[in-house]
Amino acid sequence: MTRLTGTALRLTVFVGESDQWQHRPLYTEIVHRAHEAGLAGASVFRGIEGFGASSLIHTSRLLSLSEDLPVAVVVVDEAARVRAFLPRLDELVAEGLVTLEPCEVIRYVGRGRGTESAGPGEDGSGEGGSGEDGAGANGAGANGTGADGAGAGGAGGTGVDG
Repeated sequence: MTRLTGTALRLTVFVGESDQWQHRPLYTEIVHRAHEAGLAGASVFRGIEGFGASSLIHTSRLLSLSEDLPVAVVVVDEAARVRAFLPRLDELVAEGLVTLEPCEVIRYVGRGRGTESAGPGEDGSGEGGSGEDGAGANGAGANGTGADGAGAGGAGGTGVDG
């Protein structure tokens, strides 16, 4: 397990839900490449409405515009590891937005991997929970985030193990 505390870097890749890489969803390819690169974690979040460089608003409210909803792939790890991963994104992301933001990791503990006792919502279960292995279908917790897709399932997200 990757140990991660303190200052880190958050990579966010905004793409369309229908974007593909070799007949596979682009967001899936990004998550799997982040996993192969050994990054601490990646989660996918599906938006319900948005627009980008094309200025066309995509929304889940109109059937004709719901085919390409916005998707955000979020990766958090040490700055050097995230920056080393950026060249792997270059060949994948032809359209979209890629951002980097500094962040501070307060807690990064997976199920059964730490010696600490976790309270409700802190172990990958419950609303807003986070974890590392994504308990349940598509990760547990509504709007939770964590490594390997944990908790993102409640928000329509996916992850490697979630």
